[in-house]
Amino acid sequence: MNLKIVLPTKVFLEQEAQKVSAEAENGAFVLLPQHIDFATSLVPGILSFDDSHQQEQLVAVDEGLLVKTAQEVLVSVKRAIGGSDLEELERLVDEEFRRLDEIEEKTRAAIARLEVNFRRHLYSSGK
Repeated sequence: MNLKIVLPTKVFLEQEAQKVSAEAENGAFVLLPQHIDFATSLVPGILSFDDSHQQEQLVAVDEGLLVKTAQEVLVSVKRAIGGSDLEELERLVDEEFRRLDEIEEKTRAAIARLEVNFRRHLYSSGK
């Protein structure tokens, strides 16, 4: 099967897969080449697949969609992080979430400053 993982801004991964495992809202599932066409929404978790050398590859994914048609498996998610083993993947996800938390905190502080400045301007121009 051809596995393609796409993010909002780029193609994250595209390669052959012998088996794909992921988790949907109603539980985990496995896709093999001979399985029927399938579509589901994904929950944040680990998507794993066996590459053409029968090596398991891991990708942490955010919520999204998975669609299998014939020999194509298309996964569309907000974010994805690849790793060679679960420990490495956990570390990478932790680093990425910490980085995103810092960005969100800086954004919230900037918005708060803008609101304060807007209120000051509004109050001073109203007199």
